[in-house]
Amino acid sequence: MNGYDPQTLAFYQQNADHYIDDHPRDVADHIPAFLALLSPGGTILELGCGGGIDAAYMTERGFVVDATDGVAEMAAKAEQRLKRPVRIMRHHELDERERYDAVIATASLLHVPKQDLPDILSRIWRSLKPGGWHVATYKTGHAEGWDDHHRYYNYPSLEELEACYKQAGLWSGLEIRASMGSGLFSGPCPWLTIQVQK
Repeated sequence: MNGYDPQTLAFYQQNADHYIDDHPRDVADHIPAFLALLSPGGTILELGCGGGIDAAYMTERGFVVDATDGVAEMAAKAEQRLKRPVRIMRHHELDERERYDAVIATASLLHVPKQDLPDILSRIWRSLKPGGWHVATYKTGHAEGWDDHHRYYNYPSLEELEACYKQAGLWSGLEIRASMGSGLFSGPCPWLTIQVQK
């Protein structure tokens, strides 16, 4: 298990400038309400920070953000925005123990091969302090596979996502919200936002 798909990584390596510079976006919708769950000054791990928009927002609000991305070219784009180093780390390399108050994965865990997701979620759980929070967003509505840009998506159904998080019996306070949104290179599509607590 490696927690990533080589074709997907290759897409982001080759298209980082286009992906970030030509498709500006606002702070992710779920971030402000999620931050309200955390104590001021809390430590946040962001998995797949992309261009650093959400990391900048969280930092400006007083949180200590460990922004990471699995692609060096994407991390470099975030460094330009944040004016500080961004760690290059793929999901399966997460090996912290009780370090973070929260782990945020906006549109990043959706690229984890479905069979690898339970291991990655266990790693996230271990990295959280007791009582820590995790939020993630996933595309849904299709069978797992690759899009027109050769990016892999696990596309879990609501039931599959709930079962995956419940599989190890680690999480409490599980909430899943379904909504319509879009991807940067696609039309409207259904999304799932899941929020859980250690």
